[in-house]
Amino acid sequence: MKNKGIKYKGIIFDLDGVITDTAEYHYLAWKKLADELNIYFDRKINENLKGVSRLESLEIILKNSDKVFSDEEKHYLADKKNDYYKEMIKKITPQDILPGVCDLINNLKEREIKIAVASVSKNAKTVLDNLGLLDSFDYIVDAEKIKNGKPDPEIFLNAADGIKVEPCCCIGIEDSKAGIEAINRAGMLSVGVGNPETVEEADIILKDLSNPSDILNLI
Repeated sequence: MKNKGIKYKGIIFDLDGVITDTAEYHYLAWKKLADELNIYFDRKINENLKGVSRLESLEIILKNSDKVFSDEEKHYLADKKNDYYKEMIKKITPQDILPGVCDLINNLKEREIKIAVASVSKNAKTVLDNLGLLDSFDYIVDAEKIKNGKPDPEIFLNAADGIKVEPCCCIGIEDSKAGIEAINRAGMLSVGVGNPETVEEADIILKDLSNPSDILNLI
């Protein structure tokens, strides 16, 4: 195992697909925008947006358009998508927390393991607040201050710094290919959840977090 013999003192969670599943809301918001622009967009294309920043996601979508958009127009469109998304996530409640997550968080806190959220979403705090988990984490990365999106390791290194734990002593949990690459490049132990093909580069692959001992046994 990577970092064998290391005592893990920090767990860094991605948000979408790990703590809750807001992926459908992202898809619906992008789909609404793409339809307005008469740009083809489907769930297969949407898979390429996971773990990627909003503007980078927009660039992927605009590849299917013949029109050239200015930077100003791109920022306007990205903000418009975000407005759609923010309206949709108002529906999120604690019932939307994925199985096992609350038990895992509680167990980690009992063991005094530091926990953080490393999400590229600028709405991460809003989502966590709606889930009733905002105060559960020791640190939440401010996506506004992250210059390089996943697969760059910056966001995970920022999270490790935020909880004052060396990267080699952290475990990162992700559901996207870009996220797993970012964790690996940060020198952390990577745990991939979800589609095994998507997270095939992870050190450990889990179906989900429904069994908290899968993570607790690593500490």
